Amino acid sequence: MLKLKSLFPSFLLSIVNSYSQIFFSDNKVFALILIVITFFDPWAGVSGIIAVMVSNILAYLIGFNRSNIRKGYYGFNSLLVGLALGVYYQPGLQFFIILVFASLFTLFITLWVEGVVGKYGLPFLSLSFLLGTWLVSLATRQFTALHVSERGIYMTNEMFMLGGQGMVSSYNWLKNLGIHDSVRLYVTCLGAIFFQYHLFAGILVAIGLLIYSRIAFILSLVGFFSAYAYYNFIGADIHELSYSYIGFNFILTSIAIGGFFIIPSRWSFLWVILLTPLISIILTSTQVIFSIFQLSVYSLPFNMVVLLFLYSLKFRERFFDKPELVSYQQYSPEINLYSHLNYRSRFGKSLYFPFVLPFWGEWKVTQGHNGKLTHQGDWRHAWDFEVVNDEEQTFGGNGSLCEDYFCYNKPIIAPADGWVEEIVDNIDENDIGKVNLENSWGNTLVFRHGDQLFSKLSHLKKGSFKVAAGDAVKKGQVVASCGNSGRSPLPHLHFQIQGTPYIGSKTIDYPISHYIRHKNGIFELRSWENPENQIIVSNVNKNSSLDKAFHFIPGQKLKLKVNPDGDDEYTLEWEVEISALNTTCIFCEKTNSRAWFRNDGDIHFFTHFDGDRSSLLFRFFIGAYKIMMGYYPNLLVKDTFAINTFNNRALGLLQDFAAPFFLFIKSEYSLNYLGMDDELRQTGIRLKSVSSASIGGHEVKRMECEMFIGLHGLEQFIIHENEKTTEIKVLADQ
Repeated sequence: MLKLKSLFPSFLLSIVNSYSQIFFSDNKVFALILIVITFFDPWAGVSGIIAVMVSNILAYLIGFNRSNIRKGYYGFNSLLVGLALGVYYQPGLQFFIILVFASLFTLFITLWVEGVVGKYGLPFLSLSFLLGTWLVSLATRQFTALHVSERGIYMTNEMFMLGGQGMVSSYNWLKNLGIHDSVRLYVTCLGAIFFQYHLFAGILVAIGLLIYSRIAFILSLVGFFSAYAYYNFIGADIHELSYSYIGFNFILTSIAIGGFFIIPSRWSFLWVILLTPLISIILTSTQVIFSIFQLSVYSLPFNMVVLLFLYSLKFRERFFDKPELVSYQQYSPEINLYSHLNYRSRFGKSLYFPFVLPFWGEWKVTQGHNGKLTHQGDWRHAWDFEVVNDEEQTFGGNGSLCEDYFCYNKPIIAPADGWVEEIVDNIDENDIGKVNLENSWGNTLVFRHGDQLFSKLSHLKKGSFKVAAGDAVKKGQVVASCGNSGRSPLPHLHFQIQGTPYIGSKTIDYPISHYIRHKNGIFELRSWENPENQIIVSNVNKNSSLDKAFHFIPGQKLKLKVNPDGDDEYTLEWEVEISALNTTCIFCEKTNSRAWFRNDGDIHFFTHFDGDRSSLLFRFFIGAYKIMMGYYPNLLVKDTFAINTFNNRALGLLQDFAAPFFLFIKSEYSLNYLGMDDELRQTGIRLKSVSSASIGGHEVKRMECEMFIGLHGLEQFIIHENEKTTEIKVLADQ
């Protein structure tokens, strides 16, 4: 038994996923509904499951990618071939022998098609089902031992065989219910995807589709009824949709384009409607051709339109978000959408190369972007910085000497990793109030950080340079001192980011990754923004205790003592893991859950969660969603959750229907730095996070998390949720 599990891991899951994969899903409930539907014609159901098993067993034995097998990639086309042949032919020994080899043939075609279209970054869809079914159908016409099935001709008899007179009565009641022809046709087309041409099958598919994805369900309606309206508008034969209920091409295309391969949005829905005439043209024209060979076009129009459209999008040079392709597939239109919006909100600008402020301590932006003095035109994206005291003065004494100015001779640091591209270190310091117009930039450093990405520090002090041309520098490394050279009447630092390596290059609009904004005694964390004019700013000053508490290292284990309110105390262990893709997570073996995170040195972020959402690890994921590594009293850190991460379940389902067009649920996170008991040793820190979901300002869900950080890191956290308190002590962190 163990050998079989080792040889065929997740074999049952690979069977189940092969069914739901036809609708681009990995939902197990949906898959079970679809399996039941295929057995409305028992022999078709048997043929389908045999075809899947043969394909997946052979895929395992030959040694194909196990992840792809488990997801159903190599099974769903064979399933469709099995269902098609099972419906068309009478069962018998000869038939099942042919079915086995047809499944093997379809598997090989699947791999060939994957190789052909995969190199263009395109899905293989159901192309191998089409090729396999057509070729096998043509071949079997010469096999006299096979007999064409008469099942499905007399639907009343089929219903009686399935459930007796009760099933017949229910079917007749449903048939005579007075459902509009368009709705009847839509439902039957859904069932026809699995070669079941009656209302019961279609209704169950619709229910399963609704369970799997509200967006996919709406798209199925939009796709079909767009086609129905189009056929009526142009005066085409509406009965074409009834021919083998081939109208399912519009449904599958709508789901694929509107919400699976493309992020659901107004644009994806618009394209679903615009592509409807193309599907109709292909459907009508190919039926004429294939009727010569007495073959059905099946899902050919769906495959052609989806592949043509996705391929066309790869040639775009602009408007990449109208519509936007899914970059990481999560097999749910809702999850794809919510994750995309949340990632864009949280990390959309983190694709920028990370720059920090080029100094230590607190400095004031005395001239920001689009300045009134010199930061104008092609040089408008730059900053001037000076140091001020509590009275907002920039100097002591009478201010007649450079040394009177607080910023003068202060160390200047590299804003990012890179190399010294150019140095000017021969310009004398100006007397206060005087400027050097011949050498406007004064003593200057230019750093190269990447292709077409450079930074420049100007007005530096002559002879203060700690680096030479060609040297590699690390972020935060001291490179020179602030001076008063060039076009600089008062000591200050000029900082800009540019696309070319020359002194005097045009500036580019490029944000600072993380910095602290100081205003009226209030500290704010700003990320991927441009510091504003007349604002005091500083880099994040890392706190050693916070850094230790939330700098999780692969292999590290956290042993927890959990004391739930009203329940028995127990212990729990988490372990930090790293994936093959170099992503990190905290793993809870007891609940088989993972909280994925990233840490950029200044901030710890939890990114997404897999597993049991009733687990303690999920609550820690929510409570410690974003932690800045510096301590600032009463600092408030804010962030947002993906809508499907933390919300009211029932309201979340309603949100799904409207999500491509607007979001009415807000799911937010805030963290307050309450206090630090021992400032000398930077320990005894108290944090409190509040996570909430709200509609129109009305809170519908809330969780609070108090965290206590000691000298050795995280010592305790307390969860408050639904009037219940859970205390957790960290017994071991090693």
